[in-house]
Amino acid sequence: MAQAALGAAGLHFDELNKLRVLDPEVSRQTAQLREECGVFLEKIAEFQKIVGSLIELVDQLAKAAESEKMKAIGARNLLKSIAKQREAQEQQLQALIAEKKMQLERSQMLW
Repeated sequence: MAQAALGAAGLHFDELNKLRVLDPEVSRQTAQLREECGVFLEKIAEFQKIVGSLIELVDQLAKAAESEKMKAIGARNLLKSIAKQREAQEQQLQALIAEKKMQLERSQMLW
């Protein structure tokens, strides 16, 4: 009877017979929720660590890919410049051959 009157007033006794404002079931659910929130926060922290390490790994791979890309561009440019040098050298040699032919024709005409 006293408990019913206290319950109507919003007061309850817990398992240690202490007077509480909250219903014992609500208090238990609150404690359980607090515990679940702690576990959730731990999982979120672990997830953030995993994501952080993944981001670092992806950044390293991106830097390595960019480095290889720059090496490939450099090699391609080097090959282009070598081809241009050979073309220029070929033109010089063709000009030299034409000049030598002219000298040969002149010297044959003189003899």
